[in-house]
Amino acid sequence: MISKTSKFVAEMIGTMVLVLMGCGSAVIAGADGTTGVGLLGISFAFGLSVIAMAYAIGHISGCHINPAISIAMVAAGRMKLDEAILYIIAQIIGAIIGAGILYIIFTNHPGAVIGEWALGSNGWGTGYLDAYNMTAAFVAEFVFTFIFLMVILGSTSTKNINGGFAGLAIGFSLVLIHIVGIKITGVSVNPARSIGPAIFAGGEALSQLWLFIVAPVLGGIVAAFTYNLLIEKPEHKLS
Repeated sequence: MISKTSKFVAEMIGTMVLVLMGCGSAVIAGADGTTGVGLLGISFAFGLSVIAMAYAIGHISGCHINPAISIAMVAAGRMKLDEAILYIIAQIIGAIIGAGILYIIFTNHPGAVIGEWALGSNGWGTGYLDAYNMTAAFVAEFVFTFIFLMVILGSTSTKNINGGFAGLAIGFSLVLIHIVGIKITGVSVNPARSIGPAIFAGGEALSQLWLFIVAPVLGGIVAAFTYNLLIEKPEHKLS
């Protein structure tokens, strides 16, 4: 039986890697496709981080590395609330550690400036990427998280004969979501991923953080109920 400590550490490390590598691809490798990896490269950095961690810690904790996933799993009857709370605490700590490592690396670069929405923070409005407004940001985060959780719920179902490829399906779905959504919000679909960078960036990133907590959580919950009620009714619930 896998201990709670093992699951906690796994979720913490997994989320740290996601934030460090995903946000780091934007901050260090660069969003400019001419001199850096570009938006496509950033999209793959987030997706590949999930794939790598899925096969590294998936057998330990299920590799949620995202509070929206843990909450959705509770809503879907696949996880108990007390365990989800443990996961969420680990995920937030891991995200802060990942953002902290990125902060240390970035601020030790000549000419480094911590501006608004620094360290790959999520945001919206004037001054943020393509300046989409709050409505667009909320709808995007809600719908993208809904799609993300539908993939997760389906690919990890015990009825899915291709379950061994779940990590690939989940990771590449995150790539797809980033390709479409980066210019809107930078793509969160993960409250922990947003919390880590926002703490260090402060300012607008911190004041807009609420949206990247509320929208993904709601999107995940709606996906859980949609999947259970309309697609695959669970055979049993956790007691």
